[in-house]
Amino acid sequence: MGAAATRFGWSLAVVQLFFTLAWTTYAIYLPKLAASAGIAAGAVIVILMLDQAVFTVCDFATGIAADRVTRTLGRLGVYVTAATALSCLAFLALPFLAPAGAAVFLALTLVWTATSSALRAPPLMLLGKYTAKPQQPFLASLALLGSGVAGALAPYLAVALRERDPRWPFALASLAVILATLGMVAAERRLKPEAPKPQAPAFGRLDARAALFAIALIVLALGYQVHFALESAPMYLRFAQQADLAWLMPVFWVGFNITMFPAGWLTRRIGGYAVMGAGGLIGALAIVAAHFADGLGFLIAAQALAGGAWGAILMSAYIVAFSLGENGGEGRLTGILFSALAIATFARMSAVAAGYASDPALKAALAWVPTLCWAAAGAALLALGWRLVRRT
Repeated sequence: MGAAATRFGWSLAVVQLFFTLAWTTYAIYLPKLAASAGIAAGAVIVILMLDQAVFTVCDFATGIAADRVTRTLGRLGVYVTAATALSCLAFLALPFLAPAGAAVFLALTLVWTATSSALRAPPLMLLGKYTAKPQQPFLASLALLGSGVAGALAPYLAVALRERDPRWPFALASLAVILATLGMVAAERRLKPEAPKPQAPAFGRLDARAALFAIALIVLALGYQVHFALESAPMYLRFAQQADLAWLMPVFWVGFNITMFPAGWLTRRIGGYAVMGAGGLIGALAIVAAHFADGLGFLIAAQALAGGAWGAILMSAYIVAFSLGENGGEGRLTGILFSALAIATFARMSAVAAGYASDPALKAALAWVPTLCWAAAGAALLALGWRLVRRT
């Protein structure tokens, strides 16, 4: 494997780590900042939903823009750096200018959310555009490692920052993101010094394969959102205390980080669809096991397995996106991937805002949504992957 590609994969991991930690910091402090801006507590969930709606649009738009920029200029670095600098300035200003009022606070939030899309689809699409196919599963796993580590650190971060002044965390997060982005841009220059311009895009419109991929990913991501964000903590509280959640919730992300790399090896041999499908079915079984766990040890094992399944699903989804967008449409398909994740997050937040997650009757039904989502999408993708394996 080329040293430049590996270096770029590690730089992406660092960018995703600090970007995800910045988003976690924002979510932790949002209620306090909204209150200082004169926004009612009940509107915080609406702001978070607005963020996901912006991500849904901007992730796809920046993916398309990344395809066009790399096709004409060959480099993304200047544009990603400029967007990230603007994003970090807006993020840094949030705790300082929130007392100026709701209009200023919401405008800064909108700028920070929209411009931060430059760190989602565009950098990751470079893996699909400029690296050899055998390298891509490992490099995608590296890139996702940053998100997985950030997910594991999030509960500790929430405890550590709960009573602190938000200005320093926001400043440090902004500095870390911009420095990591500059490192990624430097690594991009070595990734493909003489990259030939791609031919006409293979993905010129939303065809049936791209639509199927997007729908399957939305279903799988919705299963993940409901399971981890809504169901995991209540499962643990059957056997543990509230204070223990900071140590137990990261178990999911430990499984996520461990499984991605073996799943990458498997993806090279049987393809992304098959690994996505197998991950969905294994994850569904893990969630069922978590529901029926009779002790904390068994529940921890089931949660680690569910996290590992999600890691395999997400890593192989990148490989499918790269394949569908091959020869000029990698950014577009990677944008669809991130937009699908944002749609699932929006749906989960909508369920919370509508009270579905607190209604006893609906909550009982909602608990089985992850199993149904992962089992149905997993079976369909596994069947499709098996057909492709037999055909090749």
